[in-house]
Amino acid sequence: MRNAMIFAAGLGTRLRPYTDDRPKAMVEVDGRPMIGHQLLRLRAAGFTRVVINVHHYAQQIIDYVTANDGFGLDIAFSDETGHLLDTGGGIRKALPLFDADSPVLVHNVDIFSNADLAALYAAHLDEGADASLLVSQRSTSRYLIFDNKDNLVAWKNIQTGEVRTAYEALLPSLQHLSADDTTYRLRAFAGIHIISPTLFPLLEQQDEVFSITNFYWQHAADYRIRCVEAPHDFRWVDAGKPEALTIAAEIAKLAIDNS
Repeated sequence: MRNAMIFAAGLGTRLRPYTDDRPKAMVEVDGRPMIGHQLLRLRAAGFTRVVINVHHYAQQIIDYVTANDGFGLDIAFSDETGHLLDTGGGIRKALPLFDADSPVLVHNVDIFSNADLAALYAAHLDEGADASLLVSQRSTSRYLIFDNKDNLVAWKNIQTGEVRTAYEALLPSLQHLSADDTTYRLRAFAGIHIISPTLFPLLEQQDEVFSITNFYWQHAADYRIRCVEAPHDFRWVDAGKPEALTIAAEIAKLAIDNS
């Protein structure tokens, strides 16, 4: 069984007024709700079991997926209507719904890209990493820092200069990274990642609410948390704002044409 999870529990505050009466996952992109696009993408990539976490207007998502016969997938819903659990907490709660022996590809509902999800999953299996994070050289305020062997080392906020790392001895050098540094690379996280069962027991030990990004850097010294560089023709957009919906529609059409 090939596992995937879609993060669809967010409030979608950046997408108002669209989300005043619906969840972000039900905001339409090129005539289809975001959640529909993501489920079709996952199905085309060979995923069979998909867990969707829900919170804001949860029933709308459930009704839509059910009305479409689960898009031919084995769908389960992870209920966060009581309170939001953040990204790490969301995965932790959903763990019992997955095949415990297979990695889980995690995908934000508002991320639209031309990433080859099947190839990403296959490469993760071949590599045998504990987690694989899709990254690119996109400009952002918060970066993940990787060494020249693709291993995660730290997280950095460019605007504030804050660095978070499990490698305390590296902190001074990481705080003053230059653009031409060849030892470490600053990369933007694409919101698509794969988690192996080796991390499931550790996830279960975490608090109920936590960030998966924080979890990754906190345990990077003891586990192989690797990056996967997006190709040069990579197209990506976070469709969490109204002005990004047009770009998301363009990318969604490309995905359909290439499927």
